[in-house]
Amino acid sequence: MYARTATVSLAAVALLGAGALLLIPHSQATDSGTETGASARTDTRAGSVLRTAVSRRAVQPPDAPAVFAHRGASAYAPENTLPAVDRAGRLGFAWVENDVQRTRDGVLVVIHDTDLKRTTDVEKVFPKRAPWAVKDFTAAEIARLDAGSWFGTRYTGTRVPTLKQYLDRIEHNHQNLLLEIKSPEMYPGIERETLRVLSRKGWLDADHARNRLVIQSFGAGSVRKVHQQRPDVTTGFLGTPKVADLKAYAAFTDQINPSYASIGARYVAAVHALKGPHGRKLRVNTWTVDDAATAVKVNRFHVDGIITNAPDVVRGATG
Repeated sequence: MYARTATVSLAAVALLGAGALLLIPHSQATDSGTETGASARTDTRAGSVLRTAVSRRAVQPPDAPAVFAHRGASAYAPENTLPAVDRAGRLGFAWVENDVQRTRDGVLVVIHDTDLKRTTDVEKVFPKRAPWAVKDFTAAEIARLDAGSWFGTRYTGTRVPTLKQYLDRIEHNHQNLLLEIKSPEMYPGIERETLRVLSRKGWLDADHARNRLVIQSFGAGSVRKVHQQRPDVTTGFLGTPKVADLKAYAAFTDQINPSYASIGARYVAAVHALKGPHGRKLRVNTWTVDDAATAVKVNRFHVDGIITNAPDVVRGATG
């Protein structure tokens, strides 16, 4: 999904009231700008605070939509980084979304764009390597890049995490994962490799597969491959298929996850009328909603979830 904001508008925040601004204080162990050396070691007590925050603050009315922190709480910390995951945890959100791609030497890394220019200092570190595609760099080279200072100086030195590092952090925080396989046409076999890493990190046991993990993609073929290789895993298709085509998608995906601008109540009802491969009603998680007014609007469509860079804004508007 390609929609984000670095900050939340003051008008949107004002709609929430002062209570939404009472956040758990930052921890240097879990939200430092630099995720290397001593600062990368997560303090046990700080981690306990994060897990408690997720458990206590993620509770919403039963009819409220689930809230997914898009690339972590990316309105408040650099997207797809460990500080963004931790920020979502401190805000009390159990679900985080990320993007997965593959390096030249076959390591899965968490980053959205297929090139490294926007969210790292790659042009400075490797000035002669244009067009700076993720797939053209080794994991060791990408690990040298600063993936935080573009967002703010306090995040200088933040790194692009590998999928393994990302999984370790969200497991430590007791968070759940909405994982997007990014541009699968560029990375043949990435579905199997992603499942392999998930398995090795303990994310394909019955509890994770049933309750804590969703794998999604804009590529219908990629979603179908995941379902064929691990039919127990919940899957999602990113997009807005025609109503006439929904039945075909229901054979291999559990969720239809469209842009909020492309749907209405009738479309959501058409999705809900079908059951997915696990015999459950198809769900709709819409993206990327960052203001209170739009959150209220899509909530009236009876969506099941809202994907957002500013999860506290959405929760305040719909919870």
